[in-house]
Amino acid sequence: MLEGKSVLIWGYGREGKSAEGCLKRVGGPKSIEIFEGKPDELEFGKYDVIIKSPGIRLDKEYPNVTSGTELFLEKYRDRVIGITGTKGKSTTSSLLYTVLSKCTDRPILLLGNIGNPAMDYYDAMTKDTIVVYEMSCHQLKDLSVAPKIAVFLNLYEEHLDYYDTMDNYFRAKSHIIANQKEGDICYIGSNVPYIDTAAEVNIISPEKTGCYSLSIEGIHNQFNAEFVYRIASECFHIEDDKIREAMRCFTGLKHRLEFVDEIGDVRFFDDSISTIPEAAISAMGSLPDSKTLLIGGMDRGIDYGKLIDFIRNHNEYNYVCMYASGRRIYDSEGIADLSNVYYEEELTGAVNKAYEITDSGAVILSPAAASYGYFKNFEERGDKFASIVREIKNGN
Repeated sequence: MLEGKSVLIWGYGREGKSAEGCLKRVGGPKSIEIFEGKPDELEFGKYDVIIKSPGIRLDKEYPNVTSGTELFLEKYRDRVIGITGTKGKSTTSSLLYTVLSKCTDRPILLLGNIGNPAMDYYDAMTKDTIVVYEMSCHQLKDLSVAPKIAVFLNLYEEHLDYYDTMDNYFRAKSHIIANQKEGDICYIGSNVPYIDTAAEVNIISPEKTGCYSLSIEGIHNQFNAEFVYRIASECFHIEDDKIREAMRCFTGLKHRLEFVDEIGDVRFFDDSISTIPEAAISAMGSLPDSKTLLIGGMDRGIDYGKLIDFIRNHNEYNYVCMYASGRRIYDSEGIADLSNVYYEEELTGAVNKAYEITDSGAVILSPAAASYGYFKNFEERGDKFASIVREIKNGN
C-alpha cells in the first residue's frame, strides 16, 4: 500500500491515528510523517501522498491529497454500501447492519462516521466481507470514487458554518452517487435534488413506504426502514419474513428519540442528535402523546423559519427555548407573547420548566441545534438531560 511513497498524515485524531496504524501494519511507504497545522503551514509538494482527516477545511484541490475513506474505497468499493443524508444515516446504517448480520452468513462490518474508522479494517477484509459505511459530508467532500451501493436519504440545511451555502453542502454529499459507475445502484430520498450518475437510480418517498414492525419510535424510522428493506431484498435477495424479523430485533441508537424515564404521567425522551429544525418537528410528530419540546443550542445562523412557523401553528404543544439559538427563536416576532412558549438560560432550568408545565405526555429534548459551546458533543448533552431527569425523579 502506497509502496515507496513519502506519506504525510494531516490531522491526528481518530482517523489520522487509524491511517498511521494501518500503514505501519500493511507496510509500503518509505516514510510517514504527522502534521496538525493549517493549510498555509504545509508544503504540499514535499510529499507524494497526503492523507487528510475529515473536517480539515481545504478549499483548493491538490492531486496528492487523499483520505482514509478514499484509500479504502479504491480497494474495496465493490463490497461497500455507503449511506449518507442529513438525518437518519446512523440509524439506517445500524439497522441495515443488523439485518445483514442476522440474515446472511457473510462477515458484516459497520464502519465510517458512526465511529469505526475504515482503515482499522483495511487488512481484515475478506472476499466475502460486506461493509456498511456511514458517510458524512466531510468524508464525501473530496471523494473521486464511490461505493457500489449508495444511499442518500434526505437533504436539509446543515453545516453551513463550514460549507457557507446549501449548494456547497449538497455538492459534497452528492459525491456518494455522482461518482458511481455503470452497474452500480443507488437509493435516493425524494427531497434530494437531481444527481447525474451512471448508476441505476431508485427514488424513495416518505409517503410511500412499507409498514414495518419496529421497536424504535417515529414515522421517520419507517422511511429509514424502507431503504434497508429495499437493499436487503433487491441487492441481497433476502426473504421478506427474515428481513422483517431482523428489523424487530433492532432496539435503536442512543440519543435518537430514546426513552429516558417516566415520572408520574410524564415520559422523557432524548433526541439530542437533533441539530436541525426538521428533526425537532419530526420528533414531535413521532410520538402520539408529544406534549413539550426543548429546543436550542449553539446558534450557527441556520434558518429557523420552519420551526418558528410550527410553533405558531401548533399551540397544542409547549415549547421551552434555551441557549443562543433558543433565544433567537424566542425573540422572533410574536413567539415570546405565546402562553405556551418559555425561555430558560440552560438545560437544567429548561428540563425543570418542562416538568413543571407538563401534566402528562412526552417531554422531548430535540434541540434543532448543535451542542458545541455548551457541551462536548450531542452525546454529552443527552447524558446530561437524562441525569437531570433522574435528579427530578429522585427528588419526588
